[in-house]
Amino acid sequence: MKYIVFILLPFFAFAQFEHIKNFQKALIQEEKTGSNVALVYKEGQMIYHHIENSKKPGDKNIDGETIFPVWSMSKPITIVSVMTLVEAGKIKLEDPVSKYIPSFNSLVCKGSTGNYPCENQMTVYHLMTHRSGLKYYDEFDNIRGLTSSVKYENLEDFANDVSKVALEFEPGTRYLYGINQAVLGRIVEVASGMDFYQYLKKTIFDPLGMGNTKFYLTEEEQKHFQPLFINSDYLKGFTYLLNELTYKEGNKAYFGGEGLVSTFTDYAKFCRMLVNGGVFNGSRIIKQSSIDLMTKKHSEGYPVEDDAGYDQLGFYYGFSLFVLENPEIDGIGATKGIYGWSGYHNTHFWIDPQKKLFGLFMSRAREFDFDIQKRFRKQVYSLIQ
Repeated sequence: MKYIVFILLPFFAFAQFEHIKNFQKALIQEEKTGSNVALVYKEGQMIYHHIENSKKPGDKNIDGETIFPVWSMSKPITIVSVMTLVEAGKIKLEDPVSKYIPSFNSLVCKGSTGNYPCENQMTVYHLMTHRSGLKYYDEFDNIRGLTSSVKYENLEDFANDVSKVALEFEPGTRYLYGINQAVLGRIVEVASGMDFYQYLKKTIFDPLGMGNTKFYLTEEEQKHFQPLFINSDYLKGFTYLLNELTYKEGNKAYFGGEGLVSTFTDYAKFCRMLVNGGVFNGSRIIKQSSIDLMTKKHSEGYPVEDDAGYDQLGFYYGFSLFVLENPEIDGIGATKGIYGWSGYHNTHFWIDPQKKLFGLFMSRAREFDFDIQKRFRKQVYSLIQ
């Protein structure tokens, strides 16, 4: 009898998660992504991990060395880095940005009759919460326009140029997704006395063993970069010609909002740290109280905030993190309080503090679709109560 149980348990475990595997296959069949990889981790164990390769011409099989651009999943890493400096007393959230970047001392806001000197100072808190009045700009690091790493070699020049832009509204009055974390990277540099990447490496990447997470690609690493799948009205296929960022070694325009590349294994370590309340392999990276503040409601979701994500109903916003407030509206059985973020080329993660669970999905597809994360969560929560 013991022998039969030993044989059947793996079969039942495989059958239980077949729905997630079918979801991964469906994304390829629907031509939403090329090759993709997904992982579910619960209570200290990886309970699901599967790579679904498309085998299509121009695509590349995913393996343990595959490198993905994580785009906006850079933002939670930047937020954690700022919170380590808050914990160390080197940054205060209420500090004006001009304390670290003097050119932010005289900001201009847009008004109905023209631009005028802003009445409110922009603070670190406003950047953390996307309530600064900044957005994405073609002139700076708009991921659909001229890329920052083409125009800039460092964060100091970038931040000084940003300070000259007329803000969309008075800082602190509204939510608007934008280049806030790129500016935060410069604040980290000033507060820490280190360039942004070196500070991330010292405080997050080295302690977590995230050796493949960085802002650049060496010639050898380029060989492991996943090709981009495009499926638009006029173009379909896989390419390396539309990287949008240069990932050039030696360029110190380390954009904390969108610039990082990472492997699936590396980013899973970051998720493990978060789901463990800031601790990884016995070492504390960040305090639980900091995570609590990161996931507290700082902005309402859509439609209370007009510029919040209309595809994230039931969620509010923390420090550049979505947080599920109303599971009934979300409608897929997820736990109240889950939080996470997504990246432009369809990288997605969420953390479930209550169930000690996280989900991570990576592909590289040009047409971003938040529904991919929602479908992934639906499969997971249909199996895990």
